[in-house]
Amino acid sequence: MDVEPRQTGFEAVAQGLIEPLRRYLARRTDPATADDVLSETLLVCWRRRAELPAEPLAWAYAVARNCLANADRARRRQDRLLVRIWQLARPPEQAPPEPPPAGPDPDPELAGALARLSTVDAELVRLWAWEELGPAEIALVVGLSPNAVSIRLHRARQKLRSMLPEHERAQAEVERP
Repeated sequence: MDVEPRQTGFEAVAQGLIEPLRRYLARRTDPATADDVLSETLLVCWRRRAELPAEPLAWAYAVARNCLANADRARRRQDRLLVRIWQLARPPEQAPPEPPPAGPDPDPELAGALARLSTVDAELVRLWAWEELGPAEIALVVGLSPNAVSIRLHRARQKLRSMLPEHERAQAEVERP
């Protein structure tokens, strides 16, 4: 059985994408959703393999970000359906069940500070700090110009720094200047 050259080329590229994408998704959602979104991301990358750039990681992050947004919308629809079903099946005095949390946050103060940033600014900081992307790569992921990313990232880091307690600010400066 002959293997198509594009398939073997994609397999080599995919091996380099799997772990960074897994970490990216694990930081943003629960483990089950992360696995599902990783699979969907790799499927999209396979389907669009002709469009893969020479350095595909930032492009793959953009795909993963879109797949995660789709999964989040689907989860919210399911949660609303659960509430509707609950309301039909139970007396009005009983409250509907709460959806399960995404998972424990290793640093609640940092999570709280990131939550106070705008969605885009928080994602810029995450891509810069966690995924170690530069402004040009971040721009590809979020669909902004590199200049806009640089400016917004600088401002977001300043806001975040002002929200964190002193000991965390000192630690953040040591870890990633």
